[in-house]
Amino acid sequence: MKVEATYRGDRKVFSVSAFNQGIGIYLRRLPVLWVEGEVTELRRNDAWAFVFFTLKDPESGACLGATMPRRRFDRLELGLADGERVLVEGTAEIYEAKGELSFRAQTIERIGLGDHLAAIERLKRTLATEGLFAAERKRPLPSFPRAIGVVTGADAAARGDVIKGIQARFPAAHVVVAETRVQGTGAARRIASALRRVAAHPAVDVVVVARGGGSFEDLLPFSEEVVVRAFATCPVPVVSAVGHEQDTPLCDLAADVRASTPSAAARLVVPELAELKVGLQRLRGTLDACVRHTLVRDRERLERDRARLRAAPLLLLERRRVALDQAGARLQALSPRATLARGYAVVRSGGSALREAAAVAPGGRLEIELASGGLGATVTEVRP
Repeated sequence: MKVEATYRGDRKVFSVSAFNQGIGIYLRRLPVLWVEGEVTELRRNDAWAFVFFTLKDPESGACLGATMPRRRFDRLELGLADGERVLVEGTAEIYEAKGELSFRAQTIERIGLGDHLAAIERLKRTLATEGLFAAERKRPLPSFPRAIGVVTGADAAARGDVIKGIQARFPAAHVVVAETRVQGTGAARRIASALRRVAAHPAVDVVVVARGGGSFEDLLPFSEEVVVRAFATCPVPVVSAVGHEQDTPLCDLAADVRASTPSAAARLVVPELAELKVGLQRLRGTLDACVRHTLVRDRERLERDRARLRAAPLLLLERRRVALDQAGARLQALSPRATLARGYAVVRSGGSALREAAAVAPGGRLEIELASGGLGATVTEVRP
């Protein structure tokens, strides 16, 4: 693209826009460059297409604005923080609307940490293949631990944050502290040893490993294999509270639970006493209501039983009376006198009921019993 100029007499004049375009053309001819500096003013937002930061020369204080596509920046998973020294590969460009020089980054590397990062990534893949980071290995934290183990550095702020947080939430909690070296040469072995030592305490049901924020180098011991394996083989659940929320040492992946800060770890391992009291009060109210309901229900049942017991004898007598009346009615219906009352008579001969005419002869005496009174008769004729 050619930048057009105008002439003012014998002078060749460029507009500001044309000048900036021309500078942009020349800058695009420059090769890809590496620039070293400290990261400052890092700004990232999920809604933005680019990440913005400034590269500062720590010697002279000179600054260079830089941008990087957000997706590419996120794929690097560097967790950069202001003040870190980096190497940035990219190209120079100009923002033509304002004439601002900037650097379009293509990749970023921490200075001196490339080998460490590569080694950590290799170890991460190896341990993941062994299943040390598998979700099914994660154990739930106990609701009411008998004792909480805390592994931290001596005189560390993280130690105070964890212990104060635990005591503030649950003053009766028993805390077992193991202080150790948490950075520098030999720190990894000491951290692993301290973790095993505090986990062996007979009352400890959960362990918090806490370390405050620091540089990438400061947190390297927590990504060493001996520490990660100590986390994975710990006989009780482990809470990792190492670094800031954006830091992800490998011990976080092997821990049963990760806490963003040491204070957050305290909230995970013990309940809030005030909340327990509220819950107990609520349960007490529920229990009282259940007892009252049961008493009322049983009292009503007893009253019903008492009423039934009082009514039972009368009801039984009434039932028996009805049964007797029914039996009397049946007996009355079967009585010979009921037959006599309907107009029939009982004829006796010689004291026995007469059933056939041939049983008497003419001139024989008969006794006839009627419903009311009786008759004496003499047989004058016998008809077969």
